[in-house]
Amino acid sequence: MADKIRWGIISTARIGETAVIPAIHASRNGVVAAVASRDAVRGRAFADKNNIPTAYDSYEALIADPNIDAIYNPLPNGLHGVWSIRAAEGGKHVLCEKPLSNDAPEAERMAGVFADRGLILMEAFMYRYHPQIQTAKRLIVEGAIGTLHTVNASFSFALTDESNVRLNAELVGGALMDVGCYCVNVTRFLVGEEPVEVRAFADIGAQSGVDERLVGIMRFPGGALTHFDCGMRTHFTQVVEARGTHGRIVLEKAFVPFRPSAADDVVIRVWRSTPGVEQSAYEEIMVEKPNQYQLMVEDFGDAIRENRAPAYTIDDAIAQMRVIDMLYAAVR
Repeated sequence: MADKIRWGIISTARIGETAVIPAIHASRNGVVAAVASRDAVRGRAFADKNNIPTAYDSYEALIADPNIDAIYNPLPNGLHGVWSIRAAEGGKHVLCEKPLSNDAPEAERMAGVFADRGLILMEAFMYRYHPQIQTAKRLIVEGAIGTLHTVNASFSFALTDESNVRLNAELVGGALMDVGCYCVNVTRFLVGEEPVEVRAFADIGAQSGVDERLVGIMRFPGGALTHFDCGMRTHFTQVVEARGTHGRIVLEKAFVPFRPSAADDVVIRVWRSTPGVEQSAYEEIMVEKPNQYQLMVEDFGDAIRENRAPAYTIDDAIAQMRVIDMLYAAVR
């Protein structure tokens, strides 16, 4: 293996160009060595624009390259499973965009293929690497807001392009798979358990056939009752609130706290109550603003080089898909 992890990028997806490729370029342990596109001209232009030395005109050629150690897979949702498995069959570790798969059974099959070959597969929930969510989790564990009773999460945006792949049912589009999965993920992370019961309601697009808005409720074994909403037709928001017996934590930029062009601060808002005292004490906790994508790719690279699991394992990703399956079943 080279001094740094040599990354190959499957497709010219926007998330790769705007977030993950710059993060790998900036990382201490990785380089972007190649990109693959089914359009050779587009692939070469993308490579030149993003300082990538090699461009392939097929995904198969990239996977076959012996000089590639790991692959980043930002393909449409419905292609995550099949191409991650093909990458594993070619001996490559894979960082796969969320959602990891179409459903939990496919996630389990993917995990088996990678385990059989001693390779790492990880779902790319970058927000978990940011100190904002780590601090919120620590506060909850330490009892800063008492016993956790509820988590409320919202992630939405308004699509204007009716041809957007997120509206494509054949490629497993939908609000839950695109942004709602973040709400499910952060709720599981903050509660520290898996839900035992869910309810869900969705607005299915007449033309798209996918859930364009979805609201979910989850019950956890320790007693927490949580709810979330997600949407692709609704004004942008990315808020998470955790409330307990003695306080409240609010993250107003929960999932994308870092943007290269953003200059505003990242603030955790905390209210703490004392029995017998009418007014809650309010605190603003300022957190650093590292590039969460860079922290993610560096951890993944270190896991490869050190032959260890990354911070967030494939078992967590499988559990995530089980909850998504439960929510879609509840809608049906």
